[in-house]
Amino acid sequence: MRLLISPQSIREAVECVKGNADIIDIKNPAEGSLGANFPWIIRSICKMVPKTTPISATVGDIAYQPGTVALASLGAATAGASFVKVGLYNIKTPEQGIKVMKAVKRTIEEYQLPVSVVAAGYAEGENIGSLDPLTIPQIAAVAKCDYAMLDTFDKTTKKPIFDILSNSILEDFIERSREKDISVALGGSIKLSHIPILKKLQPDIIGIRGAVCEDGDREKGTIKSDLIIEFSKKLKEKE
Repeated sequence: MRLLISPQSIREAVECVKGNADIIDIKNPAEGSLGANFPWIIRSICKMVPKTTPISATVGDIAYQPGTVALASLGAATAGASFVKVGLYNIKTPEQGIKVMKAVKRTIEEYQLPVSVVAAGYAEGENIGSLDPLTIPQIAAVAKCDYAMLDTFDKTTKKPIFDILSNSILEDFIERSREKDISVALGGSIKLSHIPILKKLQPDIIGIRGAVCEDGDREKGTIKSDLIIEFSKKLKEKE
């Protein structure tokens, strides 16, 4: 399991490097759960982190606009991202999700970019007018994405993904993804106390922020390298 850490500034990105984060995830919370940051921010962070550390970039909680999303994904990729995450928010049917993700995947392939494409859904699913989380693996598979991801949409409640979706649903999500040879990423207010669940589920990537911020506060706190190291160490500990 690899740790994906989401800094909000270059200063926090430095802490991610010091803490040996496996993947540095660039987003803009002011524009939503998977809000897109500016290309110059992505490029600046890419320049200051080791080339061996992959950069992930979100392109937003998107609507059904395949052309717009494909172009945004190209922008994130050419700015230096190794992972491009698409939040399938205002998508009403799996067919719409497939069309959007196919457009993104085709763009990455036509420009021959070494970038992993991530189809991201939300734990709250249909309650927020979005897709059933269990449709994401199928969307990712048909569009030939590299990852299927689940995150939480509403960060203000600080409710972890495990309080929204049962372990059985998450197990089903992971099983459906792996049956189609799709890797899995999970995020959503994940804390140290959730490590036993994560060890059971074994997603390929775990996305966190609050857990490695001062006082566990993802908004007012800042990421600290020692907290990343602590989380990583506990994640690797044998039972």
